[in-house]
Amino acid sequence: MRAALWLLALFGVAVAAALFAGNNQGTVTLFWPPHRIDLSLNLVLLLVVGGFVTVYAALRGLSALLELPRQAQRWRAQQKERSMHASLLDALTHMLGGRFIRSRQAALAALAQEHALAAANEPVPHARRLRALAHMIAAEASHALQDRATRESHLRDALQESPLRGTVMEQELREGAQMRAARWSLDDRDPSATLDRLAELPLGAARRTLALRIKLKATTRLGDQSLEALETARLLGKHRAFSPSAAQSIVRGLAMELINSAHDTAQLQHIWQSLETSERQMPEIAIHAAQRLALLGGDSAQVRAWLLPVWEQLVIAPDALAEQHALKLVHALEAGLGAVDAPWLARIEAAQQANPRDARLQYLAGIACLKRNLWGKAQQLLTQAAQQLGDADLRASAWRHLAELAEQRGDAVAAASAWKMAALGQ
Repeated sequence: MRAALWLLALFGVAVAAALFAGNNQGTVTLFWPPHRIDLSLNLVLLLVVGGFVTVYAALRGLSALLELPRQAQRWRAQQKERSMHASLLDALTHMLGGRFIRSRQAALAALAQEHALAAANEPVPHARRLRALAHMIAAEASHALQDRATRESHLRDALQESPLRGTVMEQELREGAQMRAARWSLDDRDPSATLDRLAELPLGAARRTLALRIKLKATTRLGDQSLEALETARLLGKHRAFSPSAAQSIVRGLAMELINSAHDTAQLQHIWQSLETSERQMPEIAIHAAQRLALLGGDSAQVRAWLLPVWEQLVIAPDALAEQHALKLVHALEAGLGAVDAPWLARIEAAQQANPRDARLQYLAGIACLKRNLWGKAQQLLTQAAQQLGDADLRASAWRHLAELAEQRGDAVAAASAWKMAALGQ
């Protein structure tokens, strides 16, 4: 459509020019004494148009001729920029391929080419970021080559090229360099230096998943940073850095390690309060904390209070609680049954009556009756439990208590048989 319109316009101009020039009788007279020159108006118009075109073409040609040195300079600068970026790409490629010496050489070549451009007054707009990135590649290659002095030198240069109050991208590059430096310290088995480098990060960057992962590894290796490691693991779990099962396993291990670090009941109480509600309800953590409290001479009532959530899990859904956790719970409760209060006695009796086939509850109820001098009921429950218990330790313990009861009532034959069963573990 556009071509058709242009064609119509061209025909219109041709028709107008033919009408004007065909019937134009005008002349132009030039007086140059003593001469007189008469020219057709059409010829004069052609000469004017031709002269304009000639002058315009001459000026354009002169401008292009004068622009040649500048274009040549621009072309040389472009070639240097392309070579610089190619060297930077080569450095990245070699680093990914494990050719660390070549990677460092290519990064240094990119820095030299950028310096040459700056010296020739042809700086690139992103020169600072390019220099910082080249220094980081050289530092990463030096770290892989175990050249710490060169690594630290390039790291300082990279941080200098990425000011703290620079542009957004320069700040991102600085934070990335600090995280890589923290990772290098971790590889050097220096977790203290790792935490120091992470402490230099802004608050937002310090809470990123990568920084938290590095911090978790550093605090775990230090050994005396269990609480900080636990808080870091919680944040990683909230950020979905691990699968739910892995996050739970990491938190559980760190919490138990933190509990082991307690040296008195007051410290253990403080640690217990620092745990989240979901963590205090984990069977492994609750049982381990209760056993640790009992070992440190804590109050038996407090021990049982910490075990109460796990006990409720065992009573409500016996099969939902792992067998090893249930056995640990029974052992932990058994250790404090000598000073058990009435509410707990009622809980144990109600649980045993609600689940009469559960040998573990029968054993626990039998021990409770034994501590209360209810010999007959204790013998009945322990006899039933000893025949059904699957755990060898609990079964042997039940037979030992039955042997002691038989000795108390003077039944030597029954006592000898019970001692034999306890020894055999059957």
